[in-house]
Amino acid sequence: MRAVLGIRRWRHNPVCRATDRHEAWAALVALLLMLLAAPAIGWKAGSLTDDTLQRTVRAQHERLHLTTAVVVRPASSTSRFVRDPEAAVTEGPIRTSVVAGWRAPDGTARTGTVSTESAKTAPGARIRIWTDGRGNPAMRPMDTSTARTHAVLAGMGAALLAGGLTETARRLAVWRMMQRRYARLDRAWAEVGPDWGRTGTGS
Repeated sequence: MRAVLGIRRWRHNPVCRATDRHEAWAALVALLLMLLAAPAIGWKAGSLTDDTLQRTVRAQHERLHLTTAVVVRPASSTSRFVRDPEAAVTEGPIRTSVVAGWRAPDGTARTGTVSTESAKTAPGARIRIWTDGRGNPAMRPMDTSTARTHAVLAGMGAALLAGGLTETARRLAVWRMMQRRYARLDRAWAEVGPDWGRTGTGS
């Protein structure tokens, strides 16, 4: 920000170096990009991600079916508890694995190990499970709110990444300008240095 504010101050400053002005303009351009371009990139990325995930949600809900299953017995102790993959985002509860029986969409009876969020898992309890078109157990499809949360996170990540890349590019540009400044100083010193302190001695 000091470099940006220095553009006006340095405009008529007789000791202002060209690299000072260039550094200030680089800072101003970077600031504008971070304030305008980065949010626009984040919004666009979030919007595209949301469109894609919403299509996925609709496809999953068309392909999967919600049905009622009857608990037969608890599952084995090695697979008793599983974590819903969406729990990291939605803070969903731990799902309990049970052996249950249900009917496939074609009416055939099925039995297998399924997971449920229901607290009632005693034998004979009714639980709701998701199955595919052939009646096999399936993970719960993504819902609209979860898809939107993922899209928001994707947009924020894209905006932060764009801002970080902009700042990195600014720092690289300033570093390059500083290297050129030092190189010019070295050349100037090489030309004047041998005569330093001997002016007027007649040598």
